[in-house]
Amino acid sequence: MLMTTQNRFEDHEITETLGVVKGSTIRSRHIGKDITAWLRNIVGGEITEYTKMMGESREQAVDRMIAEAESQGADGIVCMRFTTSTVMQASAELLAYGTAVRLKQKEESSDT
Repeated sequence: MLMTTQNRFEDHEITETLGVVKGSTIRSRHIGKDITAWLRNIVGGEITEYTKMMGESREQAVDRMIAEAESQGADGIVCMRFTTSTVMQASAELLAYGTAVRLKQKEESSDT
């Protein structure tokens, strides 16, 4: 599956637009991770527990978006974006979305 945050691919032509596809996950913080994060907040530095959790959330949301695109027969996603929103205290949704498309490899032009 080809994906881009741009409106098009340089080496492919969009032959059909299939519509918006999305994938999301909702994650909540863990009390153990909160305590570790609180301690790191005192001394400073990256809160690696949350970095790992958000990375896993992004991967899961993208995987779900790709699965939805593939179920529609897409072989590409353009205008791919992420957004987050708070669902309740200590939990948030991470949403990946874009436009599913069918693609065709552009033919190389011969300049003579």
